[in-house]
Amino acid sequence: MSILQLHHISVVVTDLEAAKVFFTELGMELEGEAPIEGRWVDRINSIDDLRCQIAMMKTPDGLGRLELTQFSNPPAISLDPAIAPPNALGLRSVMFAVDDIDATVARLQAVGGTLIGEIVQYEEIYRLCYMRGPAGIIVSLAESLGQD
Repeated sequence: MSILQLHHISVVVTDLEAAKVFFTELGMELEGEAPIEGRWVDRINSIDDLRCQIAMMKTPDGLGRLELTQFSNPPAISLDPAIAPPNALGLRSVMFAVDDIDATVARLQAVGGTLIGEIVQYEEIYRLCYMRGPAGIIVSLAESLGQD
């Protein structure tokens, strides 16, 4: 048996509305929203009385999805350090291919995104950068220079 596809990546946020604005500015589309609660979600997470609201965002091609999750019970907890450095263990970043990295960075900065370092060119292949998005998540952006 093998994997059929990557269905989605989940990101826990403290402000669902701000996260939806951020990822909409990036170019994703809201696929749907729903409250999540009940015995089934308690059992799968091993947390009693879990309640959250999710928003499923999708890429324009419909193949990539990001689930934004805001917990109301129990409340989200912060890890230490809350904003992990790039070499911390675990999920490092979520990368998106964009058509204009400068315009994308400007749009994301206008809604609270912060550039981590600077936009750099990798050989004659890509222009790349890392940004902090909702809940400190690292969002990587890559603009192809036409040779991939």
